[in-house]
Amino acid sequence: MDTSVMFSLTYGLFVVTAREGDKDNGCITNTAAQVTDTPLRISLTVNKANYTHGMIERTGEFNVSILSEKASFDTFKHFGFQSGRDVDKFDGYTTAKRADNGIYYITEGTNAYISAKVVQSVDLGTHTMFIADVIGGEKLSDDPSTTYTYYQKNIKPAPAAPKTGKVTWVCQVCGYVYEGEELPADFICPLCKHGAADFKKVIS
Repeated sequence: MDTSVMFSLTYGLFVVTAREGDKDNGCITNTAAQVTDTPLRISLTVNKANYTHGMIERTGEFNVSILSEKASFDTFKHFGFQSGRDVDKFDGYTTAKRADNGIYYITEGTNAYISAKVVQSVDLGTHTMFIADVIGGEKLSDDPSTTYTYYQKNIKPAPAAPKTGKVTWVCQVCGYVYEGEELPADFICPLCKHGAADFKKVIS
C-alpha cells in the first residue's frame, strides 16, 4: 500500500493545551474534529507518548488553539519538537492567555480556540481518542486555518541537503533526517512521533 494516500486527507493543525495542578503544557496535533452538533462535541486523538496526553487523561479538560496560515515554524518547534517532561513550555512564553477553564490558549498565529471537557475516552493502542463537550471558545481572527498541506508547502522549512554519497531518510511530516542505509521498521521520529512509514529515502 502507498501510505502517502493518507496525506490527501484534509487536516487542520492545532496546539492542544492542558493544565494539571500548577503545570501547563501543550503539543501539536492534527487530530481535532467536530463529531456532533447537538450536543456540540469534538474528538481529539493524542499519542500516549505525549506528556499532554496524560494530563488530559487525568484532568478531563483541554483547549484546542486552531493554527492559522500566519503561524510561524517557531510555534511548531516550540510545542512539537520538545517534551513537557523536560521543559516548561510556558516559561517566558508571552503569546498565550488563560481561558475560563484556567487552561492557556495560544494568541499568536491562531484564529480561534475551543475549550472542551472529556465525556468519553477510546483506547486506540498507541493513541487515545477523547470525545469532549465544547464548553467555551472564541474567534480570534479571520485568518484562514492552516492545513497540513499548507504547513508542508509554506511553513515547514526544506530539510538540509545531506552530504554527498550518504543515504538518509527524511520525515515527511517534520523534516527530521535519519542517516543510515536502512531505517528500522519500528523507528519513531524523535521530533513529531511519526513512524517509519512517513520517512522517504534520499540518496545524494
